Amino acid sequence: MPLFSPTPASRSPLQTLQSAMRVPSPGAAKPRLLVAGATGVLGNEVLRRLAGSGRYAHTEVLATETMAAGLSGVGIALTGAPAPIEQWPARPLPAHTGLIMFEPPRMYYGRERTLWTPEPAQLPALAQWFKRCGVQTLVVVVPHATGRLPDALKRGLANLDEQSVAALGFERLLLVRSARKAQDAAGKNALEKLAAWMLSTLRFMIPQAEQPVRPAKLAEFVDAVLQVLPPGTHVAAPELLWQANQSSGGRFGGGNMHSVVQAWLAAARNPAQNSTPDAGPD
Repeated sequence: MPLFSPTPASRSPLQTLQSAMRVPSPGAAKPRLLVAGATGVLGNEVLRRLAGSGRYAHTEVLATETMAAGLSGVGIALTGAPAPIEQWPARPLPAHTGLIMFEPPRMYYGRERTLWTPEPAQLPALAQWFKRCGVQTLVVVVPHATGRLPDALKRGLANLDEQSVAALGFERLLLVRSARKAQDAAGKNALEKLAAWMLSTLRFMIPQAEQPVRPAKLAEFVDAVLQVLPPGTHVAAPELLWQANQSSGGRFGGGNMHSVVQAWLAAARNPAQNSTPDAGPD
């Protein structure tokens, strides 16, 4: 998008002068972003992409201790832990957009040991706290075991926790159903490693469209959706993420990702015109 737009011929010189003299308040047009669970490869990719997009006035990441942020425009928001989330005070400055992820931290990174990562069971309470912090648009990356998500739950609310979050009245709510990679067998005994190996052979029986997607592509998908997501509750099915995983584009480029997102939203608005499984309705 250009920094300066050409002046329409229909505008008078006085209108042009008034527009040029009008000084916008810094950061007023940009929302603030609040992130819980900026850990793991996925959390790192999503945070870097959204914070580097320039579309947010400021980004706050939940942590348990004060630390220096390594990204420009990113700050640390201390949680109220160990107190229950219901007792946490709201942030002094309201945030417009919230992001919740559940990927465990990589313990060999000292920074990630300091960041706060929620547990899936904390989703309802955390969503309520985000609401108290002024969040209007909430994105939740919901992990699930590869190949074990029933078809009936791929495109709708899966449990009472998700239903309670949807009932909180967010202007925009997006649940991203991301398949979780198998856990590393390190630290397990011989029998556990054998069982893990036997179960790992089942991945060849799982449809390709339900395999985990690359974290960079998932981050690109979240970034693209946040730019055009309409009001309401939306669910991104695993098949949609697989389709997004096949798109091309640079780290901050659109490529075909925006086309995938627009096609998905169009199919959701007109489900009768597109009944393919790759376009999951909201």
